[in-house]
Amino acid sequence: MVFEKAGQPLVLRQLPVPQPANDQVLLKVIACGICRTDLHILDGELSQPKLPLIPGHEIVGRIVKVGDGVIELKVNEVVGVPWLGYTCGHCKFCKQGKENLCDNPLFTGYTIDGGYAEYTVADARFCFRLDEAYAKYSSAPLFCAGLIGFRSYQMIDPAAINLGIYGFGAAAHILIQIAIAQGKKVFAFTRDADEQAQRFAKSLGAGWAGNSSEVPPERLDAAIIFAPVGELVPMALKNIDKAGQVICGGIHMSDIPAFSYDLLWGERMIKSVANLTRQDGLDFFNILKSVSVHTQTEVFQLSEANEAINRLRTGKINGAAVLVMK
Repeated sequence: MVFEKAGQPLVLRQLPVPQPANDQVLLKVIACGICRTDLHILDGELSQPKLPLIPGHEIVGRIVKVGDGVIELKVNEVVGVPWLGYTCGHCKFCKQGKENLCDNPLFTGYTIDGGYAEYTVADARFCFRLDEAYAKYSSAPLFCAGLIGFRSYQMIDPAAINLGIYGFGAAAHILIQIAIAQGKKVFAFTRDADEQAQRFAKSLGAGWAGNSSEVPPERLDAAIIFAPVGELVPMALKNIDKAGQVICGGIHMSDIPAFSYDLLWGERMIKSVANLTRQDGLDFFNILKSVSVHTQTEVFQLSEANEAINRLRTGKINGAAVLVMK
């Protein structure tokens, strides 16, 4: 499924199977999740994509060919491919162990072709080797929704108990399972009057679920905002206690409105999340060895990508939307 121009539907194309370069692997895609970041690309809010582009950066696939320089991965192994697809290794951020802030990165499904396809190539260094148990469509959302949710979660004070989550979609439904397993009390904030999402949050263990405009019954120690809505930032600040943190977990957000300083005072903090590191992935999958996480997915065929995207855009997906290949 090919993206040709912002604001237009994806187009189904028959293309040659790509061939891996020296440091790449060729994957037969098992499934690819649809992420809200994909919507920001398709709508032109992220304005520098490779064109034409095959989107998709929540990829689970099986290796069918390896480049000559690849020694750590083998044919027939299962791997996952995330948003961060390449870093230079030479800029000051890479040298500081902050490759998520690399000055010369490439991103899967944005500046390099992604997983809305039957086959794709990926840099072997940015593939996560997986157990065979992950070779299924339900694993796909782990590679962005899961990873970015986990990186956002890692930014809050470990002593925080009352955790607010704004925007209860793919990332939130994975993160809440980890947070509750680690003793957090989760307060879920959804679009106003979205009772279906609120019921979904409660079914996963949220202690309270309500509209984003509501005041929760207890003060929050921290809040994570997954919805790309800038006006949620001052709302979250009103609800967090002194020394609390508001973590903005999206790559794009509408403008944050002006707010009075008293909302920030008391050593409250606002912080954004940018991409992820490979270490985040290793840490995340290590946690999954001890915390049972189940993704709720709605499955679509590759040719149904536009329908799936529209349903995600209108909030009609509970959990995550995933494209599966024949």
